[in-house]
Amino acid sequence: MGKIKIIADSTCDLGEELIKKYDITVLPLSIVLGDEAYQDIVEISPDEIYAWSDKNNTTPKTSSPTIQQVISTFKPIINDGDEIIAFSISEDMSTTANVMRLAAAELEAEDKVTVIDSMNLSTGIALQIIKAWEMVEEGMSREYIEKSIKELQPLVRASFVADTLTYLHRGGRCSATAALFGNALQLKPKIVVENGKMEAANKYRGKQDKVILKYVKDMESDIHNADSSRVFITHSGCDDKVIQAVYDYLKELGVFEEILITRAGGVISSHCGYGTLGVLYIVQNNNQD
Repeated sequence: MGKIKIIADSTCDLGEELIKKYDITVLPLSIVLGDEAYQDIVEISPDEIYAWSDKNNTTPKTSSPTIQQVISTFKPIINDGDEIIAFSISEDMSTTANVMRLAAAELEAEDKVTVIDSMNLSTGIALQIIKAWEMVEEGMSREYIEKSIKELQPLVRASFVADTLTYLHRGGRCSATAALFGNALQLKPKIVVENGKMEAANKYRGKQDKVILKYVKDMESDIHNADSSRVFITHSGCDDKVIQAVYDYLKELGVFEEILITRAGGVISSHCGYGTLGVLYIVQNNNQD
């Protein structure tokens, strides 16, 4: 019997070190700057995207991997007799999951490939990937892992606070007037992922360093109900002191065995802008039914 290989699209924001640790194959989405397309992470960095976006006063377009890219990734694994669990960003945000399914069908390998719509983004996907990897290591089947991950998805807490409304406006997620006044008043929106969609939860006001700590402290009661395995601090380019303050606060709570810091890739950064930070974790299921 072959092994199970985990594949994820580049929006999982695991970072190079964790990708190697968990032996994850990453499929890059494309980031389109004007007439030129670049592979996320592989060919372009978030800082290069910010420079282009600010110069052109617009947000890059992003697109899923091509079916040929996915086939090229799947085919050697299938030919080696192994199976695949492929994670994608929420289907409400991208067609990546469907491209993965089409690639499996093209290879006549639907019985070897499980595509999981993460219903999430960024390290909200990474949390699921690591859980799946742990189950693979325990020898669980694809069917068992898929069922377990789907049961886990409603327990994933993914949210972030954006430093500026400019990028959300450029991406069509808030009006020009809202962006203008919001930035002038130093309003920082908290965005949460629920049922596969991004929703505005509330707004903070003030400088980003104080706002981010307030955002994290507001989650404290929920954090105390978290799965203690790990928490992600994921950012799109924040001051090191801000990141360290969040890390120190989470460490002081004594909840998590592992506090992981990752930088968001190009796709997430394109839509949220620099200075965005999120704390992402899984809560325990207290339903006794």
